[in-house]
Amino acid sequence: MKNLLILGAGTAGTMMLNKLYKKLPDDWKITIIDKDPLHYYQPGFIFIPFGIYNPESVVKPKSDFFPKGTHAIWDEVVRIDGETNLVELKKAGALKYDLLIIATGTTPRPEETPGLKGELWNKDIFDFYTFEGTSKLANRLKTWEGGELVINIAESIIKCPVAPLEFAFLADSYFKEKGIRDKVNITYTTPLAGAFTKPKATQVLSGLLEKKGIKVIPEFYLEKVDNEKKRIISYDEQEIAFDLLISIPVNMGADLVEESSMGDDDDLQFIPTDKHTLQSKEFENIFVIGDATNLPTSKAGSVAHFEAEVLTENILSYVKGEPLEGSFDGHANCFIETGNGKAALIDFNYDIEPLPGVFPIPGIGPMSLLKESRINHYGKLMFEWVYWHMLITGKKLPVSTPLSMKGKILNEV
Repeated sequence: MKNLLILGAGTAGTMMLNKLYKKLPDDWKITIIDKDPLHYYQPGFIFIPFGIYNPESVVKPKSDFFPKGTHAIWDEVVRIDGETNLVELKKAGALKYDLLIIATGTTPRPEETPGLKGELWNKDIFDFYTFEGTSKLANRLKTWEGGELVINIAESIIKCPVAPLEFAFLADSYFKEKGIRDKVNITYTTPLAGAFTKPKATQVLSGLLEKKGIKVIPEFYLEKVDNEKKRIISYDEQEIAFDLLISIPVNMGADLVEESSMGDDDDLQFIPTDKHTLQSKEFENIFVIGDATNLPTSKAGSVAHFEAEVLTENILSYVKGEPLEGSFDGHANCFIETGNGKAALIDFNYDIEPLPGVFPIPGIGPMSLLKESRINHYGKLMFEWVYWHMLITGKKLPVSTPLSMKGKILNEV
């Protein structure tokens, strides 16, 4: 019997388990390993602070989405030895593998920035990328009466890069509904040169920020947080005062990556991965998916979905001893909540930036690209059902895995 181990039972790992369990030859056994038995619908975290979702609605047992008879181990992975094909677990010891899929994701690390996780943490400084953070922020916003609201992105490589923008837009809408928008100054600080990484999207999103009266401070590289004076301070000594700080901390891959000496050169613990085949650049029997990779594309659930289609093909080729012909093009597809019951939608890959047009049916849509619409907003809300019932259960979605240019307009913003 040959052993395939999947490290991580989040979005990417659960998708791969469901896609492979019936397709692998009978002489292969799949084991999935994770230290946390709870699955979080992370796209829902953005809605919790504003009372749109309840915290309880985004949590379910991971095992509910495993195929019947799945061999699951609830334990922490300490280290991978790629030379001897061993995975070391905290409680269960070492496991041998013939093939390994790493889907260990990324997590916010506020402790990486001096003062960020200080005395004001979860009092006047919050994140919304964790279940605890977004839940506590929801309680704080219920009683907050206004002042300087600062949204700070500490590092450009983050999970769901559009989420900070969504927070800014939803905050604007939320405070308008509460009747205190005139008492709130919203400042958006980012290490990027603009609102987003791609020119056309940046132009559109910057226009929305300006329209909503949200001040943008680009190229702000956070060095530290002064809890006593309630200021964030950049490396070039810019200081921005806050009454309420919404932090998007440094994101890093799992600690086991560093323990295994498998990380890339930027110390963020992401694994060097072939950007097309998703094979580890160091070990041919290791594949990496989702936020654990160092691929030059968004760390988002849609990316993991498109990667999973390609990776399934390549895993099946690998076990047959055939060439890896599946090729991932960096496809990412993201809804962007813009407040007031509207959302935008972007669709892009390694080479093609977000463009205007309609999606997914050329000439029909019904969703608009790079434009606000209510249908896009409903699409984002409906995605929760798709996520639980189709995406992580490995079912085929009616969206092309490689980026489709159908419905896109090349020479228009």
